[in-house]
Amino acid sequence: MANDKKSRSLDRIDRNILRELQKNARLSYVELADKVGLSTSPCLERVKRLENDGWIKSYNAKLSASKLEASLLVFVEISLNYNSGDVFNEFRDSVSRWPEILECHLVSGDFDYLLKIRIADMKAYRDLLGQIVLELPGVRDSRTLVAMETVKESSELLIKEL
Repeated sequence: MANDKKSRSLDRIDRNILRELQKNARLSYVELADKVGLSTSPCLERVKRLENDGWIKSYNAKLSASKLEASLLVFVEISLNYNSGDVFNEFRDSVSRWPEILECHLVSGDFDYLLKIRIADMKAYRDLLGQIVLELPGVRDSRTLVAMETVKESSELLIKEL
């Protein structure tokens, strides 16, 4: 059964459903069905299948960072000491404890991880960085890039036409 889920491809209507839900996940099934050219029941069945097959992972609300005192956006490059063969696993396990860290990516290049962090202000960031460097395992060095302006920010994935 797992192979069926992996091999099942998306048709034009499935792709349209995904596009519409990315734009507005709060659409009612009636509204969604109308937008993709289906009646409500088949639309609901397709959405449930897309969820069950893992195409739709979750539904989220985009919140106001400034209203929630998280208007400072920083990216932190982290380099690790390679004192232990488990340093990457230890780092990966520990980084999830920090709710201010929105994203953590293992990358190629001159550093090991790239963190995306939202926090209230520079003082709060300095305090957090001190904790991160001291408490996350294996951190050798860090470099911070402060976002001066957000030109584009999206979590929507490109869904290509058939």
